[in-house]
Amino acid sequence: MLSATATAGVVFGSNWITLLTTPTRLLYFCHSAAAAAVSDFPLTINITRRPRHRLRKNSCSFSSTSSPFPSILTEPDDGNQKKSVNDARYSSLRVLEWDKLCDLVSSFATTSLGREACKEQLWSLNHTYHHSLILLKETNAAVQMHNHGACRLDFSSINLLLVKSGLRNARRGGLPINANEAMAVAAILESAYFLQLNLKAAIKEDADWYNRFTPLSQLIMEMVINISLVRVIKQVIDEDGSVKDSASSALKRARDQVQLLEKKLSQLMDSLIRNEMKETSFLEVSNIDGRWCINSGTGQLTSFNGLLLSSDSGTGRIIEPLSAVPLNDELQQARASVAKAEADVLLMLTEKMKKDLDDIEKVSDSVIQLDVINARATYSLFFRGAPPSLYLSEELDGSFSTETYLSENETLMASFPKEREWLLYMPKAYHPLMLQQHRQNVQKAKKEGSNAPDVSALEQAHPVPVDFFISHKTRVLTITGPNTGGKTICLKTVGLAAMMAKSGLHVLSSESVEIPWFDSVFADIGDEQSLSQSLSTFSGHLKQISDIRSQSTSQSLVLLDEVGAGTNPLEGAALGMSLLESFADSGALLTIATTHHGELKSLKYSNDAFENACMEFDEVNLKPTYKILWGVPGRSNAINISEKLGLPSVVVSNARELHGAASAEINEVIIDMERFKQDSQELLHEARHHLMLSKNLHEKLKLARRKIKEHGTEQRYRKMRQISEAASMARSILHKKVRQLRAHATQTFQPTADQKQLSTSDSRFTAEAKNGRPTESMSTSVVEINKQPSAMTELPEVGDMVQVSSLGRKATVLRVDRSKEEILVQAGNMKLKLKLAEIGVK
Repeated sequence: MLSATATAGVVFGSNWITLLTTPTRLLYFCHSAAAAAVSDFPLTINITRRPRHRLRKNSCSFSSTSSPFPSILTEPDDGNQKKSVNDARYSSLRVLEWDKLCDLVSSFATTSLGREACKEQLWSLNHTYHHSLILLKETNAAVQMHNHGACRLDFSSINLLLVKSGLRNARRGGLPINANEAMAVAAILESAYFLQLNLKAAIKEDADWYNRFTPLSQLIMEMVINISLVRVIKQVIDEDGSVKDSASSALKRARDQVQLLEKKLSQLMDSLIRNEMKETSFLEVSNIDGRWCINSGTGQLTSFNGLLLSSDSGTGRIIEPLSAVPLNDELQQARASVAKAEADVLLMLTEKMKKDLDDIEKVSDSVIQLDVINARATYSLFFRGAPPSLYLSEELDGSFSTETYLSENETLMASFPKEREWLLYMPKAYHPLMLQQHRQNVQKAKKEGSNAPDVSALEQAHPVPVDFFISHKTRVLTITGPNTGGKTICLKTVGLAAMMAKSGLHVLSSESVEIPWFDSVFADIGDEQSLSQSLSTFSGHLKQISDIRSQSTSQSLVLLDEVGAGTNPLEGAALGMSLLESFADSGALLTIATTHHGELKSLKYSNDAFENACMEFDEVNLKPTYKILWGVPGRSNAINISEKLGLPSVVVSNARELHGAASAEINEVIIDMERFKQDSQELLHEARHHLMLSKNLHEKLKLARRKIKEHGTEQRYRKMRQISEAASMARSILHKKVRQLRAHATQTFQPTADQKQLSTSDSRFTAEAKNGRPTESMSTSVVEINKQPSAMTELPEVGDMVQVSSLGRKATVLRVDRSKEEILVQAGNMKLKLKLAEIGVK
């Protein structure tokens, strides 16, 4: 439905389409991104006429009967809740404040569609065990990408709404996409392209990153991206979302014509106003529906002729001078030419995009999926969560068969025994909303500039974490303790942790959590009055528990706050005992209940499926510590607190008598049990400390032993090298001495009888020298040889024949080294380097 109160143009930026024509004027309507976004919905446009000032435009108001982009997250309406009370599950999530946690996690998404999809995924109640494992694997992979640094999943620069509307318009085939939609498509393709490049670079650096990023690496690499389309879009569309002048020659000519006509009209208006300024006190240029006009003051007449467009006693008259009418008409035609040229460019882009619409839509869906995964990972990193070890438990012949999902901390998880000791192992777990509130308070104090001591005190007032160590034999845990002691917070912490692990989030715990996969989490917490059904608080609780009892399975988690409260204590205790026994026998996998009824504490001593715990209370300071004591039932502190608060002793004594001696004895037993529990915890911590010290000492001893062995081996090899080097040096010296002895032992002429004897000794000396056993004859020969004078006093020339004494034969001189008094000779096939003393006369 379109209504207009005047024959005027409607302006919405630079993109125009013809709406209505008159004999002298053209009216245009802008096809903008906003108009495209609501094109599928009933639309009303109200064009109002009001006084104008310089270059003012008419205003339009849009009203749509329905939102163009309905929220993906829709909680079941009241009719559905009343119809099938799917009810117990959704109401349980509301009392656990799961919706607030979903909003917090989704706020870490970088796109609007990512935030909506994240809420939808977290609110889904149909996750199977294997689906939960996939979600956790995705979150761990995104955490690895964050730690790597080069593959950040940041899509904040992408407008997915424009991408979706552009794809919808392109598929429809009526009007072309607008410039903003085209730039949004280019942005998402470019972002996905660079993400692929960064991933490939990381894998090239280390191939293991592909497996660490799986399954995200598969999702990223499967995206088909036409980067040439991005270049085409950027060639014709400017960053501000306008079509470039260079996109087409027709567009350039049309825009030049518009600028020329506007310049002429500006000069014309200025001349008219200057001529009229002598007679009138107020004249200004106005732009009415794209036509240049003059706005005159109230009751003032002008000397130029013109068309009266409007007249208002309060603001004056708007006149279009006759001399400006032809120029205005030409200007409107030039603007129409601009709009047509821009539409042609956008139509060209639309035709190019049609070839890749399916691939672009897949990339868009993948980006939304990556944004959801990134939101889960960023939340887990921001609050320092620990990856949970999620397993599926089934009771078979009293034993558990488990399928364990090992997170990235596989070495820690592998240390758990195959036969599980714990059904739920969650050390130092935080309530996520309390931790968020604490951080917000600290940030607010810092932002407001509070004093440093105040900020420091606020930072130290950190939420107290709770420990949950529930044995695999336990089916019902009963928690007792004083009011405001933290029992309800403990229930919500466990319930939220179970939902977080199931939804692919890390649990806010100091260590890795071992938690079973629960198909549903049911909770009855707080006042459940229903005025519409005329139910009291007690009746509301019974109605909720009845729904939980009928819908829970052997894989469900049930959380009951103050079971049996709101009625006669004896009846409430009996009803509470019966309910908990029914849950233990054939109900949920795990039931955790808080109570003030002392009778429920005794169930542990008659049924192994029950376990007791209590909230610790500091009786000295009369304050709860918000810590859980396991295996110890809580005791009543009302009378003791009253006494310490100054209640008269007569009243306190009378109360103790009315309470009964038996109850006092039970309290004394509980006190002893608490003391024994605390002592055993201290001894356990001490034993663990000594065990850790012994392990460290054992590792140090093994290290010292290894170093001693390595040092001994190194010393042995070093000694062997020294001995080998000494032996080589000794052999070298010995051979040198042998050559000297031979030189002195040989005579130039024919050996005499004594010389023959010396030669024989020399041969024996050589043989013994080779064996390394010099004898007395060797030393004697040395003395005798040293006494013989050298037979030659000057060096021979090259080519001379010399007598080699040691060989007893002649040799030819090959080279003479006069600086060292050495010569190189050849005797047969042998070449020898000799000193002057070793040769005879030429």
